[in-house]
Amino acid sequence: MTLTADVKAELITVRDPRPTVRVAESTALLRFAGGLHSIAGRVAVEAEVDSPIIAKRVARDIAEIYGVRPEIAHVQASGTRDGDFFAVRVIDGGETLARQTGLLDARRRPVRGLPNRLTTGAPHDLAAVWRGAFLATGTLSEPGRSAALEVTCPSGEAAMALVGAAHRIGVAAKAREVRGVPRVVVREPDAIKGMLVAIGAVNTASEWDQLRQRREVRAGVNRLVNFDDANLRRSAQAAVAACARVERALEILGEEVPEHLRQAGQLRLTHRDASLDELGQHADPPLTKDAVAGRIRRLLAMADKRAEQEGIPGTEAAVAAAEAAEAARTA
Repeated sequence: MTLTADVKAELITVRDPRPTVRVAESTALLRFAGGLHSIAGRVAVEAEVDSPIIAKRVARDIAEIYGVRPEIAHVQASGTRDGDFFAVRVIDGGETLARQTGLLDARRRPVRGLPNRLTTGAPHDLAAVWRGAFLATGTLSEPGRSAALEVTCPSGEAAMALVGAAHRIGVAAKAREVRGVPRVVVREPDAIKGMLVAIGAVNTASEWDQLRQRREVRAGVNRLVNFDDANLRRSAQAAVAACARVERALEILGEEVPEHLRQAGQLRLTHRDASLDELGQHADPPLTKDAVAGRIRRLLAMADKRAEQEGIPGTEAAVAAAEAAEAARTA
């Protein structure tokens, strides 16, 4: 079962007996899942949902609140959309229902957004608006970089009304268009969790948040491992380059290299992976890391100066060949 199905399955079980809450939820669901149609010259209200359980709930609420009996029809999948849908239709008394729910205004004009009394209601009514909208066209994706709680909207005005309702209950939401279709999106992880809790999907919110935390921990561990690997690679490359230059320096200077510089160079070649501090501890007598670094630096400078005078490759010339050999060895 997907996260979206989990949320809807939990929302179906939410039962708030307050009339204003039931009206807000059913009105939002009708608005976002369908709307108004003209059938044989009469106004009909129709909503298409993706679950027979949701369809039965909508039909029951309409019958109990407004006293009209909807019909439920099975709509099979077509080439333009996947999965079966279930249409809840009110033909007889459709115009009266549209007026009562605020889908039609006093002049029989369709309301493009949401009735004003819903978007300015109490927090529990605003949460019911979002619950109805999510049951109609909502989706929830898994935690991650592209995580989102999203509702597809019938119009830009409906999207802005839903954004305003979210802000009034303390959740940041944004309206956007995707291929010409208005949507309302909640992106921030804490905001997604907050919205799920507000509309009544408490268990799914907890499971979603736990999954998010596990993935963040796993991602953090992977970043640390990659960081350590990168540091090790850089250290190894630096050691290969340093040893290659020292070998070339000793080769250039031959017998003319001062003994104390030769000893520092031999320390570097004997303990290839050691730090300067560790090289100093291997010296006899022990040296500080600055002393070791200074002697190796003078050894390389002396060799490069001699190479320039004789017109031969200096110590840097040995680095590329050494790195290529090391890469071939570790491949």
